[in-house]
Amino acid sequence: MSQGFNIGPLVIHYYGVIIMIGALLAAWLASRLAVKYGQNPDIVWDALPWILITGIIGARIWHVLTPPASMVERGWSSNYYFSHPLDALAIWNGGLGIPGAVMGGTLALYLYCRKTKVNFGTFADILVPGLALGQAIGRWGNFVNQELYGSPSSLPWAITIDPAYRLSEYQSVATYHPLFLYESIWNLLNMGLLLWLGKKFSEILKPGDIMLTYLIVYPFGRFMLEFLRLDPSPVAGLNVNQTLMGITALTASIVLLIRLRNRPLTVESDEDDVDENAVQEPEQEN
Repeated sequence: MSQGFNIGPLVIHYYGVIIMIGALLAAWLASRLAVKYGQNPDIVWDALPWILITGIIGARIWHVLTPPASMVERGWSSNYYFSHPLDALAIWNGGLGIPGAVMGGTLALYLYCRKTKVNFGTFADILVPGLALGQAIGRWGNFVNQELYGSPSSLPWAITIDPAYRLSEYQSVATYHPLFLYESIWNLLNMGLLLWLGKKFSEILKPGDIMLTYLIVYPFGRFMLEFLRLDPSPVAGLNVNQTLMGITALTASIVLLIRLRNRPLTVESDEDDVDENAVQEPEQEN
């Protein structure tokens, strides 16, 4: 499977094209939501370059600090990157970590909100459904690169991985779980849930609630999918991605529950108030 094409001396990688499509569609969705939140949609497009740049930097830093086990076996460890800084910058050779991208993008969003005096929680709520959409699309770049596949599988939807992209201990195995597809579907479901919550409970939710829901749903799904992953990123004997996802989901759940503890779960409409007043007996005049 081809992973890109050439325009003269320039090599265009399909992975990068897919990532950019995902980012643009994410920004488009966020700009539509901004109007519903009473915000100027231009703030989304103004913030997009900064979020993308810091997101890519964060994703690369995360990869450098937590390379997968197969790369460490081939000598591409964190120590190697520290002693070869130019290779650490070479993102075109592969290696971006979603946790780092989210952290980097969040930092840029926070600084942008400070500068423009936009409420951080509100802006985050506007962005996270689009973020889930962008992740769902971006994961198809892993399909093009024949990476992020799961354990061996003979299921009808299992994908075939070329020998050049198989782990050394699985050279004789051809078909695997399409882990990228599972995560893509999970992200689409997450996006749908966030949009539904924002519409259904708009009068109840406070700024930041949608963001916290994202920080529960996505990490939970990623935590579960890591059990199928053949090439985790071990740090001190732990799968660092799975551990971080578990901690994030648990922390966000606690924070959201505390925020919701003293909040009504339903909103009384004006019609209900009118009906209630209508059944009250009028006071008798003396």
